[in-house]
Amino acid sequence: DVLQSHEEDDRKVRRREKNRVAAQRSRKKQTQKADKLHEEYESLEQENTSLKREIGKLTDEMKHLSEVLKDHEKICPLLHCTMNFVTIPRPDALASCLPR
Repeated sequence: DVLQSHEEDDRKVRRREKNRVAAQRSRKKQTQKADKLHEEYESLEQENTSLKREIGKLTDEMKHLSEVLKDHEKICPLLHCTMNFVTIPRPDALASCLPR
């Protein structure tokens, strides 16, 4: 009986140790997974910030180009001709409008 009891105690100790090691491994895996997700999150946040900056610059550029276009439309002879007189632009009107 003493031998059997001792074997059962050994089995319990081994089982507890095995469970402890498995739990430790599981916690380590979960920690690594959480760390990886946090790194991905940080990376996405940086990319998001960068894209917002780029959108801001492109929006500013679009506003500027829209203003330039409006100013150009006021003085462009080609646009006056096509809007007021003819439906097909004349090549000489187009040539006078384009930069040389």
